[in-house]
Amino acid sequence: MDRSVERTHARAARAGMRGVVRAGVEVWRRETMLPRLVAVAPADVADDGIPGTRRMVERLRRALREERRRGQAGHWTYDLNRHIGLMQALAAERRRPAPPGPPAPDPAS
Repeated sequence: MDRSVERTHARAARAGMRGVVRAGVEVWRRETMLPRLVAVAPADVADDGIPGTRRMVERLRRALREERRRGQAGHWTYDLNRHIGLMQALAAERRRPAPPGPPAPDPAS
């Protein structure tokens, strides 16, 4: 196959994957979807603070790295749907807003 055709196909695949990930982020529900992707305790799912979100992002990054390794190796346990779900989860967790903190002091007082 011609290299330019391969590059065109690769670009189209990346663009399609970005759209799939964006769509998944829009409908992301942490409480129901996260336990289907990684082993988490209910307390981990409920921990929506900044440290808890950082821990979850790191856990998802590791899981995604392992899933990619399985895919590249052609391992029979590789699951494209799980791979996509991990990408969506990671993107959604990275976009989580910080929980509201205490109100800022009034500068006029």
